Amino acid sequence: MDGKYFRKPTSAERSEGRIPPGQHLANGFPVLTYGDVPVVSTDTWQLRLWGEIEGEEYILSWTDLMAMPQVNFTADFHCVTRWSKLDVRWTGVRLIDICDRVVRLPTARFVMQHCYGGYTTNVPVEDFLRSENYLVHSLNDAPLPRAHGGPARTLVPHLYAWKSAKWICGFEFLPTDSSGFWERNGYHRRGDPWAEERFSD
Repeated sequence: MDGKYFRKPTSAERSEGRIPPGQHLANGFPVLTYGDVPVVSTDTWQLRLWGEIEGEEYILSWTDLMAMPQVNFTADFHCVTRWSKLDVRWTGVRLIDICDRVVRLPTARFVMQHCYGGYTTNVPVEDFLRSENYLVHSLNDAPLPRAHGGPARTLVPHLYAWKSAKWICGFEFLPTDSSGFWERNGYHRRGDPWAEERFSD
């Protein structure tokens, strides 16, 4: 994988403990997408929260999202196809802050992320609602490009990047686990890069 686009981490970089086993470093920021790239305007974008919650579904508009506390931060990004990108600059809203707008029932144990275009991926609530997880709308101080999931995607940096869903439009709280798109097609249900949980057993 070494060459123009990827390189092996140095011994010093490995010793920092930020690069999971089996990963190379990306010189750029590769784009991997299955299927067509949706076209979603911020004028029409919505995020629905429903499922194992009290009361009716909750809908967040782009204006609502922009009115919430915004955080500029850096996070590493680990793709299951064996590349990592370190210190990526993002801007977004913590998933905890978004999900606290509804009252989750004790039975809400998993989150199915739904996306424009039909993509889905499942995450246990304890993995999803960590303080370092975000709904991001900016990359490197610019609006998130469509190819990278714009106008908004989730960022769950401690799991492989297919769990950071592009073109996000909904969080469905579930009482039991249910497979999303890649999980139905042979990928691991959780996707921990440090354990190399790439594929299902």
